[in-house]
Amino acid sequence: MEHGREETIGVFVVDDHEVVRRGLLAFLGSEPDIDVVGEAEGGAEALDLLASMESEGRRPDVIVMDLQMAPIDGIETTRRVRALYDDVEVVALTSFAEKERVHAAVQAGASGYVLKDSDADDVAAAIRAAHRGELQIDPVVARRLMSSLHTARDDDPSSQLTSRELDVLRLVAAGKPNKQIAAELAISERTARTHVSRILRKLRLSSRTQAALWAVREGLVEVERAPH
Repeated sequence: MEHGREETIGVFVVDDHEVVRRGLLAFLGSEPDIDVVGEAEGGAEALDLLASMESEGRRPDVIVMDLQMAPIDGIETTRRVRALYDDVEVVALTSFAEKERVHAAVQAGASGYVLKDSDADDVAAAIRAAHRGELQIDPVVARRLMSSLHTARDDDPSSQLTSRELDVLRLVAAGKPNKQIAAELAISERTARTHVSRILRKLRLSSRTQAALWAVREGLVEVERAPH
């Protein structure tokens, strides 16, 4: 079933500031390709609601996650979400351009981040990019994450991957979304997602962003330098 030109993206919003949350819900609810499926004012509530939604077969596609919450912050909540639901993407929402917190969020499994003072359109764009499986990450954060990635300490961790998984990983590292990976390899989009999940499990990584950076670091793919 089609919703306009693209499928509808189920979005769950987690933010402990009601004004921010209400603003996000109002804007996102007006976007034709976004369906707000839930909201929470903290990490514990979010995890409880996600468990209920999972039992009802209503898993969201993307979570917009405030980083600064208590007692469970957005970084720990992201870590738990990615451990439980590895096909749910997380976009970190932060008030500050703090490299430490953004780096920690991506390390926890967030696929990207957006600042709270960004235009509402930028939040929607980040949600769509995360859902498509595109990589959107600050180059400084990417470099730091690449140097801190840890995987299973085999002589050659890539030897754990099948040839098909290596093909998928190269396409992930090239920034290809799941739909394009599926088309290029003549597989279904669901199968492409499954391959990505297996790759993350084998390499002990928590997001496709980390997988892409790992592949670049290991020389599995060459990165073209974009013009300045």
